[in-house]
Amino acid sequence: MIEQTVMHLLDNLEHNLKKHQLWQQELPSLDALNSSAPFCCDTLAFEQWLQFIFIPKMRQLIALNIPLPASMTLLPMAEQSWQAKLSQYQDLLEIISGFDQLFVVQ
Repeated sequence: MIEQTVMHLLDNLEHNLKKHQLWQQELPSLDALNSSAPFCCDTLAFEQWLQFIFIPKMRQLIALNIPLPASMTLLPMAEQSWQAKLSQYQDLLEIISGFDQLFVVQ
């Protein structure tokens, strides 16, 4: 079932964000979270977007049995955001690539 795979990827993503010390305890401001820019790139770091928007939203969709996105492309943003640490964040990039592969337009 796709939901189980997504939950596994989300758990791995959270674990690895914490492992790389990219997980923060303090919630960003509401203004930062309400950005209309893709990935809130004007107000949040990519890892903040993952933590405070992407992970909770995907978990909410599954919990409420709402259809998951038909497609997504996260890897290019991850690679751009973490350009200086690509080899260091290889595990994170593989997880993010897993989402892209799971939600590819047929």
